[in-house]
Amino acid sequence: MKKQRVVVAMSGGVDSSVTAALLKEQGFEVIGMTMQIWDYSSFTDEHGDQFGTCCSLDDVYDARRVAEQLDIPFYVVNFENDFQREVIDRFCEEYFAGRTPNPCVLCNQILKFELLLRKARELEADFMATGHYASIVKEDDRYFLHKGLDRSKDQSYFLFTLTQQQLARTLFPLGQMTKDEVRAHAERFQLRVAQKAESQDICFVPDGNYVRFLEEKRGSGSLDGDIVHVSGKILGKHQGIYRYTVGQRKGLGIGWTEPLFVVGIDAEKKQVIVGEKKYLSRKELEIEGCNWSIDEPTEPLQTHCRIRYRHQEVPATVEVLQDKQARITFDEMQIGITPGQAAVFYAGDKVIGGGWIK
Repeated sequence: MKKQRVVVAMSGGVDSSVTAALLKEQGFEVIGMTMQIWDYSSFTDEHGDQFGTCCSLDDVYDARRVAEQLDIPFYVVNFENDFQREVIDRFCEEYFAGRTPNPCVLCNQILKFELLLRKARELEADFMATGHYASIVKEDDRYFLHKGLDRSKDQSYFLFTLTQQQLARTLFPLGQMTKDEVRAHAERFQLRVAQKAESQDICFVPDGNYVRFLEEKRGSGSLDGDIVHVSGKILGKHQGIYRYTVGQRKGLGIGWTEPLFVVGIDAEKKQVIVGEKKYLSRKELEIEGCNWSIDEPTEPLQTHCRIRYRHQEVPATVEVLQDKQARITFDEMQIGITPGQAAVFYAGDKVIGGGWIK
């Protein structure tokens, strides 16, 4: 019987390396593939070394060495132009428009599950696999994304954009494992990356200084403006709306009788709007770019909604609008609803839909 072929998206980290090793052990014909998405040659620290971050040249090297160790074919695909256009440019545009983007969702959506999956099909692969902590469950003729068993690592929030066609061709072998179990497998396979540390940074901002990164794109001073209280009173000046995000308290540099928070950003007027904590609370928001795993609701839907990666989903009602938009009304007031982030709907552990906060 012919083996099923699977392309594993190998990042050079322990998760994707264990994914490749496990699938080979299970009898799949495994091909490793790494995305070259960013030129790091200009990013070095004071010692001349590259900043440690995901998708670096060191990671490509590690992925290649693991593939050699596992004795599987390995390819590097160059997606630098796609990554620049679809992720980096959109990241900058969102900040300049007064929103707080989530580039990891875009990278998963476009780079991995569109472009890389297309490469997998060109290699006549049956599946693509990644090291995400999530699961895919088939119910009747429909596929559903579920939370990963390890709640501290669960990545279902970042994957809400996956379509039925993508879910049908995707494997998440780590979905029912804890991180400790994955590390143990890495030791068992004697993988060179078994104890490799994880990266938390945005990969194209290797030093973590996204303000510097944005100013290199636009230039400092072009988005300076006023800090304005919700009452309309001008309290001070700011040096770029991209330096602020809804919910921020520190770094405002203004005095007031009560602690103030960023409650909104008006990119057109170049204003950072601040107010007391009570102004952070909202009970309603609208989203765009909706993707549903269930049939699109024709009536208001009672569900649970997560509005940030580390946010615990809360009861809400979703009303579908035109043009892939929806209105979400929470049962209770929510703090720090941030335009540009994802709002994802859950039924228990199951992802049933989501969209981008307007």
